[in-house]
Amino acid sequence: RWLTCKSLPPGALESIADTIADRLRVPWFSGAVKINVSLVPPLVLLPVFLHVAALHFLLGLIILTSLPVVVLWYYYLTHRRKERTLFFLSLGLFSLGYMYYVFLREVVPRGHVEHSQVVALTCGLILMLAALSRAKRDPGYLPIPAGNEKPSHQGLPNKSIGGSSSGLHGVSGAASSRAVNGEAKGYCRMSAEQPAGVKKDWCTKCQLVRPARAGHCRLCGRCVRRLDHHCVWINSCVGEQNHQAFILALSFFMLTSVYGITLTLHTICRGRSPFVALFYCPGAYSDYSSSLSFTCVWYCAIVTAGMGYILLIQLLNISYNVTEREARLALRDNTGRRLLGGLVIDTGQYNRGLLCNWGHFLSLGASPPQRSAEDIV
Repeated sequence: RWLTCKSLPPGALESIADTIADRLRVPWFSGAVKINVSLVPPLVLLPVFLHVAALHFLLGLIILTSLPVVVLWYYYLTHRRKERTLFFLSLGLFSLGYMYYVFLREVVPRGHVEHSQVVALTCGLILMLAALSRAKRDPGYLPIPAGNEKPSHQGLPNKSIGGSSSGLHGVSGAASSRAVNGEAKGYCRMSAEQPAGVKKDWCTKCQLVRPARAGHCRLCGRCVRRLDHHCVWINSCVGEQNHQAFILALSFFMLTSVYGITLTLHTICRGRSPFVALFYCPGAYSDYSSSLSFTCVWYCAIVTAGMGYILLIQLLNISYNVTEREARLALRDNTGRRLLGGLVIDTGQYNRGLLCNWGHFLSLGASPPQRSAEDIV
């Protein structure tokens, strides 16, 4: 009916797509293994697009311009539907592997890259993957009450329960002047995590009282301590327990990517600086090997620029001790002030100075969070 342009019952195409996704399995020793559909497009389309882009300069310009647009469109589509997807994680990991494969196959055999440089690039890639693996672990999920039952409020005297699941309002108590995540020892005496006057709040979805700066992730369906944001590139939240590993993974990625781009440009555009060679390399399309390497360099440069922007925002937020979630809420409620041309939103609530803010960040997850008497009751 669809091929003949006839009307379809509501939900017919969605039902067909769900059936195909459920039947997409590969044989295995212990039984057929179901494949996540979102894993397939990067594995198939990325090599095809890059090889087509290497055929001609205009094809490369069109494909490398359209790829970020398509990725952003898919991000907004899944974000609006509140869906979790492995597409971005698969795209990131496969891009790393494929770029490394092209480097070893097309660039290293030219003889201009030393073995020590290959070892340095490989070590950077391994360190980045190790940090990424650490960032994929528990971001600091708050324990769900047993049986998912709503805790009794009778044991919380002089408390007022609010109905917000995303704001910073609700239950105030004696523990509000104490740092939930611990004090940044040796940097400041006053806690940078939960200063006086900051309130706890009640999450109506998880049915629990959460500490200050914790937030509910609508994609994961869990509350996370010191929630920063849900990162689609790791398919997980960034919170108290994995924020340091997330920053470390971004830093290793930037260093490794820039180093790999520099080595490749020095090989295929000899005698030119990397920045000049990126925009003017006369011999880039003299043979297919050089054109493929040059196309992959531009692909890496686009991805590196995007990740560099994310890292810059993260470093600025850490310097002002504000999370991405808090900045978004401050913009919504018009309670923060824009700094550095709008790159950072300073709420002024947790900012204790540059050294104290970084000392607090480096101490995240160093010790298990303490629990007050009100929490235990």
